[in-house]
Amino acid sequence: MADESRVPHPGTWEDVASALGVGADMLWPRAVRDVVKTGPEREIVDAYPYRNACPTSVWSRLIDSAVKDITFAGYTNYFLWQEQSRLADRLKTKASAGCTVRFLIGDPDSDVTRRREAVEGVPLTVGTRIRITLDALERMGAVEGLEARFSDEHIALSVFSFDDEMLVTPHLSSLLGHESPMLHLRRLGDDGLYDRFAGHVTALWASGRPAAVSGTSSVLHEATFASSEVD
Repeated sequence: MADESRVPHPGTWEDVASALGVGADMLWPRAVRDVVKTGPEREIVDAYPYRNACPTSVWSRLIDSAVKDITFAGYTNYFLWQEQSRLADRLKTKASAGCTVRFLIGDPDSDVTRRREAVEGVPLTVGTRIRITLDALERMGAVEGLEARFSDEHIALSVFSFDDEMLVTPHLSSLLGHESPMLHLRRLGDDGLYDRFAGHVTALWASGRPAAVSGTSSVLHEATFASSEVD
């Protein structure tokens, strides 16, 4: 009896399958599944056990290569300003070239934010981190194509999209954002993982409230810029 665990070298699969007039997945289904992603998971480019395990170079590439749409749907987005050099200038350049840049952030004065602050119990509070983002956006001035809205419904899930690629962080319990896992997705078809998360952000953006960015600077001057991180 043939040993089903033995299969040709992957380089010969297509030649053999073509000669027999069948697909390689029909001849060696288990082997093909082990090597080639064939289901919904094929949209997963990479997975990181912690958000800060994703190299900053990946973030830089995604930001700088986007041409149509950039959406930062993290609750505070604070870490972006700490990790990405000249982010404001880069985003202004993107917006001026026709790329839509959106920030969906939490309301610093909402009950949701206050409850999260009580859970975390860190000096650099959630509200302060949101105001850091608001202050950074205010300093950018009026930029066509740049918009920010408040939402309280994404505190447990951060989604950062760049054209057809996306970074997603589901937040775990009382952990800070950088301690939670992250998925890197690439859109390959309709109603896949990318589209499911994109639909989530679209719905929250539609129901979001315009974020006022004026009057934040005076508050931020008193903030303690500790090393704590969260989206």
